[in-house]
Amino acid sequence: MTRIRLVLVAAVAAVGLVVATGAQAATTPLVGTDGPGFTITLTKLGKKVVKLTPGTYSVKVLDKSNIHNFHLFGPGVNKKSTVAAVGTTTWVVKLTKGTYHFVCDPHKTIMKGQFVVG
Repeated sequence: MTRIRLVLVAAVAAVGLVVATGAQAATTPLVGTDGPGFTITLTKLGKKVVKLTPGTYSVKVLDKSNIHNFHLFGPGVNKKSTVAAVGTTTWVVKLTKGTYHFVCDPHKTIMKGQFVVG
């Protein structure tokens, strides 16, 4: 009976490890960067985000200038860093079908981008 319990515990642990590993792979963060010059980007694995599938995402914001902010908005999402702050913050957002925009609010005519979900 003890062997059966050990085998069951090992099997449950193995399944938990596979599920945890899969969950980590599915949550590759998006990276939003503003500054230090007049640039703003949103990337995933170093590539510009153009289209994403609906789902929950982690967004790591690298705010590199005290004259810019990173503002992400679209269906059900409206997140922004403060202009004066410099640093890193992470948001968790649920992206649904639609078009999303990111801008630096003080310079929204020149520092902007967008991507589609769906």
